[in-house]
Amino acid sequence: MRPTILVVDDEPDAVELVAFNLKAAGFNVATADDGEEALKKGRALLPALIVLDVMLPEIDGLEVCKILRRDPATAAIPILMLTAKAAEVDRVLGLELGADDYLTKPFSPRELVLRVKNLLRRGQAAEASQEQIRIGDLFVDVPGHVAKVKGKEVELTATEFKLLVLLAQRRGRVQTRDHLLRDVWEYTAEVDTRTVDVHMRRLREKLGSAARHIETIRGVGYRFAAE
Repeated sequence: MRPTILVVDDEPDAVELVAFNLKAAGFNVATADDGEEALKKGRALLPALIVLDVMLPEIDGLEVCKILRRDPATAAIPILMLTAKAAEVDRVLGLELGADDYLTKPFSPRELVLRVKNLLRRGQAAEASQEQIRIGDLFVDVPGHVAKVKGKEVELTATEFKLLVLLAQRRGRVQTRDHLLRDVWEYTAEVDTRTVDVHMRRLREKLGSAARHIETIRGVGYRFAAE
């Protein structure tokens, strides 16, 4: 079954270009040209992934992202945010609000398709692993894509879940930001390592008391403490 990608942008030429390339890559494509329509279609279609522009009429992309993350039905849908090249604040804020990745305009359609495939593979990779992890108050059912702290389920995005699983499986070993970018985001080119820091901060907030297991190694990266 071909996964459905929801493309949200108010520029018809941009939507047409993205939709053409995603269809050529084997995806079904649905589109929306404003924030309100994006929310309606996101909830109705439950797409495999959402490509979301920041600059939208009615409700902007950042607010759409925040609303989708608050809804349990759409909280785990991967979101690829499109931002203006100079809008660094939008990129960081988008990641803090729950976006899994970002791409700056103008972008290569080939790179966008690659980013989409990488995001979808994160969830598939987790599902392929047959392992359960128990560390203190934390329980992770990898194939079930479930994380619990003190028996209460924690809602994580696909990227947050893969980041947690990778750190927990490699507990006791320091993971540099570059290694995390390569293994979680599958980036080979030089990318702003703040992407890792923003996701890590969001993951810690969601884990609550279990966040104590994740140690920051200043100037290097992160480590999941061995018990």
